[in-house]
Amino acid sequence: MSGRQLRSLIGLQALSRGVTFLLNRALLGLASPGAFGTAAIQFELISSTILFLSREGVRNALLRVKRTKDGSWNVGNLPFLPIALGLPLALATSFGYAHLAAQETKSQSGFYGGIGVYALAAIMELWCEPMHNQAMAEMKTHIRVRAEGMAIASKTLVTYLVLLYDSKAKLNGDLALLAFALGQLSYSLLLLAVYLSHYGFTALFPGSKGAVEDGISRLSLTMTFQSVIKHFLTEGDKLVLGWFSPLRDQGGYALAVNYGSLVARIIFQPIEETSRIRFSKMLAPPAGAEAFKAASQALITLLSIQTSLSLILLVFGTAYLPIVLPVVLPRQYLTTSAPHVLSAWVWYIPVLALNGVLEAFISSVSTPRDLNRQSWWMAGFSVIYIGAAVQLYNWQLGDPSLVFANIINLSARIAYAVHFVSGFFSKNSARAVLNWRNALPGWRLHLACGVSWAVVRWSERRLDVLGTVARGAGFSALMSKNVLVHIATGGVFGLVCLGTWWWTEGRRHFVLARGHAKTE
Repeated sequence: MSGRQLRSLIGLQALSRGVTFLLNRALLGLASPGAFGTAAIQFELISSTILFLSREGVRNALLRVKRTKDGSWNVGNLPFLPIALGLPLALATSFGYAHLAAQETKSQSGFYGGIGVYALAAIMELWCEPMHNQAMAEMKTHIRVRAEGMAIASKTLVTYLVLLYDSKAKLNGDLALLAFALGQLSYSLLLLAVYLSHYGFTALFPGSKGAVEDGISRLSLTMTFQSVIKHFLTEGDKLVLGWFSPLRDQGGYALAVNYGSLVARIIFQPIEETSRIRFSKMLAPPAGAEAFKAASQALITLLSIQTSLSLILLVFGTAYLPIVLPVVLPRQYLTTSAPHVLSAWVWYIPVLALNGVLEAFISSVSTPRDLNRQSWWMAGFSVIYIGAAVQLYNWQLGDPSLVFANIINLSARIAYAVHFVSGFFSKNSARAVLNWRNALPGWRLHLACGVSWAVVRWSERRLDVLGTVARGAGFSALMSKNVLVHIATGGVFGLVCLGTWWWTEGRRHFVLARGHAKTE
């Protein structure tokens, strides 16, 4: 995938998340934390379970299929497998959740209708899969950008309008859950409409497209099985949260995760997707020594950029987050677990970034045997996650326990990924081209970040910034002289850190990345 396509995906995420952030900021003032928690934690869990388990394995397997010289794509009707898997899964998930949900959750108006609409929306989204996979195979990123961008804006707008009607009609939140469900349905319908405008209605139905390669079929089934464990790890926080936290704090946690994951969704998710496609193409058999060298350089370059920028994020994110929380969070969420969860998320983002790229590489080069072995390890990681989350809750750390447990879980997965990648290059007689030390920030950046951290913390204490924010009222507190001086200090030293990284490491990475892009 080219740099232009990566920029398109990042642009999609930035635009859609920016619009969504602004509209979410408005709709959160209309929805109670309890209703938002039900929709964003529990209903979203239903949707993600149906979608992830149905399509993830097939998506990853199809990335291994190269187009022939005449431009054809011999995958048979495999792209329609997610629909066949999704229908029974939607029924089982919906009925199971409706039966097992807590009474506090069931008693909300529109609960059962919301479940049904979310399940229907997931099925409609799965019907886009054949067209989505074809667009990715043809490198037509603009189709996906247009479809998902319009769909996300529609989802948020519909949700907001229904919540606004509920507020104006003084229905006391009776339409809150239905508002989120209708927003999700509008997302799926608009997504389907945009894809159909490009591929036509014939793309909705399987046809006589020949037999798919047997190895790809087995790989897709193996990856689908692995996605069960992977999904449990990814969504385990929602399962634990539903057990330990009341609905109000579930809403606070959901809000914090939505805000905290903006960086992950805007930057890390497109990088992970493009990395998976890129490594699949670079190392597809028969791959020579030059391909392994290029792949190792690309991987180390990505990891180096992520570790360096993560170091800068930790220095300034931990210092300035408490200042902006009273401004970015709605007032009714300041008393939930949201501020504490967001503070923990600053430490989670770097680990999330590293794990994403490393597992994208594993997904690109693994054999079915490798994936089966990884599945057993991930089952062990799930035990680590659950054990850590429960123990941290018992230590009275509250909802941030889920974030810290995820950090422990992802750290274990990163250790496994490093071991796998080292073994992969060693097995292919290319270990010498892989130098993990080059993935770490240089000493000059460490020095710049250390000095910046000391100066920023001194400025915070000297100017009594946290006290000023606590005594102030929202945005007005940021306009006080002391806070503005503190923010300016952080801005100057932030530029110093970025400049240090660019002149010592960043330029070299940029040159390497452009060189790899030209050779592909």
